[in-house]
Order: sequence, then structure tokens, then C-alpha cells
Amino acid sequence: MKKPLILVTNDDGITAPGLRALIRFMKEIGDVIVVAPDSPQSGMGHAITIDSTLYSTKMKVNIDDGATAEYSCSGTPADCVKLGLQVLLERRPDICVSGINHGSNSSINVIYSGTMSAAIEAGIEGIPAIGFSLCDYSWNADFESSGRTVKRIVREALENGIPKGVVLNVNIPKLKGESFNGIKICRQARANWKEKFDKRTNPMGKDYYWLTGEFELLDKGEDTDEWALSNGYVSVVPTQFDLTAHHAIQHINNWNLHEY
Repeated sequence: MKKPLILVTNDDGITAPGLRALIRFMKEIGDVIVVAPDSPQSGMGHAITIDSTLYSTKMKVNIDDGATAEYSCSGTPADCVKLGLQVLLERRPDICVSGINHGSNSSINVIYSGTMSAAIEAGIEGIPAIGFSLCDYSWNADFESSGRTVKRIVREALENGIPKGVVLNVNIPKLKGESFNGIKICRQARANWKEKFDKRTNPMGKDYYWLTGEFELLDKGEDTDEWALSNGYVSVVPTQFDLTAHHAIQHINNWNLHEY
């Protein structure tokens, strides 16, 4: 049987250790094509390039990682997936995996995440897609201990499918693999960032601002991704890109908007 074709991407850039680990894991499952940003693109969300040119360079294959082909792209994570699907890949991939991100994309962080936006872009095109993140921001984080979990989830997705219109957001706690308590299917926790801008002045006397903030968890539920991660579980949140608030439709219908 033909091996599954796996599109691998990320937002930390094509040289990021998390991406290199993900490539190695996916080579145990199928044929791998990599399309990833040529520089870090964290926090890009679902931005796409519309007012400047995009460039793509085919990289020299890394024998240790063993990808079939690798392309660096000058654009955003979403650009990488668009370019990969429309131009660079010779056939439609069976799945798209994004990551492994350096740091958490749980809760409200999913909104800002370039890692998840790359996966969502594939999902919009009807391709099963998963975003993987490790809750460790270090460039030298231990990604190898995530391998068993990542491969298990991808194999299950290939075998059983992911519901249409859904992309999986997987976050892995900063623990050794043997220390995980298991995998939990969760909902996204209610949380936000209490943000502030640190005002500074450069040597030329011009003011500039540095965004800082603290994560504020507003949700005490034990069925959330934040609870799972805090208790040693890998969290899997089925995420949809249809942003319609269906529960609010009737409420808005009661407004006096029909006689215009």
C-alpha cells in the first residue's frame, strides 16, 4: 500500500528543533514533505501575505531527518500551507501536522498561534490537520519524549479520520514521556492575558513599547485543556474554524433589525 503523504509545517521556522523532531516522528508513519517559514513567525495567527511577493527555496535534504523534500517559505505559516497545497506538492496530502511548537497553544493562545493557523488552513482545504505544541519555550526543549504521543495521535487520525471542519489542538505538558498521566479530550479553557505595554526610550530619544502580560485563567472546570496540562495529561481540543456563535442567533433575532 502507498504510504500516507504528510505535510509538515510550523511557525518557529524551518531550523527549529521542534520541527526537526516532528519530521523524524512522521517519517516512521509516511512520506514527508516540509513547507515551513524561513524565519520565526510566532504569534502571526492566520495572517497571509497579500501585498508583497512570496519566495520558496528547496532545501538540501537532511539525511538524518529524512524528509522527502523540504521547502523554506518567506511567508507566514498559513502562506506555507497555501503554497504547499497549490504549488509545491505533487499530490494532495493525507494529513497536515504543524509544530512541534516551542511553548503552549492552549486556551486563548490558539487565537494568536501561527502553529494552529497553519493546521487550520489545511483544515479549511478539507485535509485532516493537527497542531502540536510542547509547553516548554526553550529552544533546547526535550521533544523526543513527545514522540510516542505524537505518533499515536497521528496514526489514530489517519485510521479513524477527523470530523469535517475540525482541527485538533494538541498540547503536551513539560514532562518526560513516561510521566504523562494519559491523553484527555478537552474543551478550551476560558482565559485571557492581562496585558500592558512597557514604555521605553531608545538612544535617539524616541519612545517605543514592549508588550508584556500575565496569563489569567478564568475557568475552574476539570474538563479543560488547562486542567489537563496542570495535572500531567496531554490535552486534545477539537477546534472548529466556523466562528458562528450559534447560541446567539436567536438572541440577535429578537433585536429590532427586521424592519429596515
